[in-house]
Amino acid sequence: MKVLLYTESEKLFSKSGLGKAIKHQMKALDSVGIEYTLDPDDDYDIVHINTYGPKSFALAKVARKNGKKVIYHAHSTEEDFKNSFLLSNQVAPIFKKWLITCYSLGDYIVTPTPYSKQLLEGYGIKIPIKAISNGIELSFFKPSYQEGQKFRKTYHYKKKDKVVMGIGLYLERKGILDFVELAKRLPEYKFIWFGFTPLYTVPQKIRDAVKTELPNLIFAGYVEPEMIRAALSGADLYIFPTLEETEGIPILEAIAMKQKAIVRDIPVFSPWLEDGVNVYKAKDVDEFEQKIKGVLSGSLKSLTENAYKVAEDRDIYQIGLQLKEVYENVLSSKNKRERKKKGK
Repeated sequence: MKVLLYTESEKLFSKSGLGKAIKHQMKALDSVGIEYTLDPDDDYDIVHINTYGPKSFALAKVARKNGKKVIYHAHSTEEDFKNSFLLSNQVAPIFKKWLITCYSLGDYIVTPTPYSKQLLEGYGIKIPIKAISNGIELSFFKPSYQEGQKFRKTYHYKKKDKVVMGIGLYLERKGILDFVELAKRLPEYKFIWFGFTPLYTVPQKIRDAVKTELPNLIFAGYVEPEMIRAALSGADLYIFPTLEETEGIPILEAIAMKQKAIVRDIPVFSPWLEDGVNVYKAKDVDEFEQKIKGVLSGSLKSLTENAYKVAEDRDIYQIGLQLKEVYENVLSSKNKRERKKKGK
């Protein structure tokens, strides 16, 4: 069995969550000994497509014509396309129709969470859909006191400073407006946001938010994974005020690092993240404010050990085993059909 992992315009996505998810796929397949290629001109049995552009669509059509099995990885939905780039809400209905057209070319769909699976089923897509996490590389995300100190030194934080961090593109959907509002409301704490999006692609209110000047707020831009790991080691709290996700890799990174975490109380985080059990959840900016104070004052107990168990279940090796099962099922169904044809 040989798999083609295909990503259209890979460089465009390299610094996003999708880029991380694709790297996780490669490591997951390596971990369970599945041979794969990134070259569409290679021979392969299954094409696993991560994108929905015209080249991806054309590849899926050709693969099906040539008797290859097609798996679409549904990283995107109409819901998480909204409130992102300029005109995204106006284009969203057309985007949804295009996603349905693309995904329906697959013999099987993989999507990160039960929530995104439910959304896709609600679109009327009839082919099999399986929820498989994007995974987390536990061997990489390990807390380090030394790295934490490096992070604090790099961004000039003092020992007494309480640091709240966020991760995400400069998108309204990521909750960046609430992050800035929280920095305004809580001047006694330091806030730092990692991630970057060209400002010409986002609405004016997001540009204004990123340009907000507060003594306790830093927009650090894109950094390499090593600095994210250092920040998660050295910060006091990670918050994820996102309004919509198909999974949200940063929360997996945070809980793998045993960092205290507060997430937005939205459907994608149920049932695998539970309020007061392995994370804290907040419905709005007022609740975020209250729970940030509770976590940083110590009045809300630490849930990091419980949260780490969630990360363990989503280790890269476990994801590899789940993808292997999907590939084998797809090939098995193909072989059965071929045997039936020969028997006629």
